[in-house]
Amino acid sequence: MNKITWLFAAFLFFSACSSKSDAPESNADTKSASPVVTPSAARRNIVFFGNSLTAAYNLSPEQGFTNLIQQKIDAMGLPYRCVNAGLSGETTADGKNRVDWVLKQPVDIFVLELGGNDALRGLPVKASRENLQTILTKVKNKYPGCKIVLTGMQAPPNLGASYTNAFRSMYPDLAKKNGAVLVPFLLEGVGGIPSLNLEDGIHPNVEGQKIVAENVWKVLKPLL
Repeated sequence: MNKITWLFAAFLFFSACSSKSDAPESNADTKSASPVVTPSAARRNIVFFGNSLTAAYNLSPEQGFTNLIQQKIDAMGLPYRCVNAGLSGETTADGKNRVDWVLKQPVDIFVLELGGNDALRGLPVKASRENLQTILTKVKNKYPGCKIVLTGMQAPPNLGASYTNAFRSMYPDLAKKNGAVLVPFLLEGVGGIPSLNLEDGIHPNVEGQKIVAENVWKVLKPLL
């Protein structure tokens, strides 16, 4: 496997979410009033459920894309709190077994980011699809009003066209079937670009995390 293929193949793993403290209420007489951030107790939960892309691998939590999204939410004064539910190295099968525990907390928006580790291991697409569907079904059954965001991933090209095409199409198919909103490719503009990844060539660096945050924010913002 050449270096470019490896870089392309290795885009999976975690980022983290950390809520910023509430901003003080601004003076109504101020011409350019700052947004009023809703107290934490009154916020709705956006749960990011994924692998190491949802955990800011080798970065501080504040630099991860989920916290960058929290910053955008706070700047707009919106009543939402990002909850990090990422676990490094997790496959779709692992997520299927863990999601019930995560769903013990209230969930208003569920962002599902899993599958990258399945592709890296060359696991059967059929099994990955079934696992993701089980997760989505559990979320909808527990919280029927919950909005769902599904983040698409891509398999490394060395697995062959048949596998990569099936893996890529899995995400839009599941999004359509479940009424979810799709992020076409979470690592668009980041995967395989050395300057946007850490020295290991695998995990997004600070600048890469910013692009990932924008990829998600484009889809998430209209739901808030």
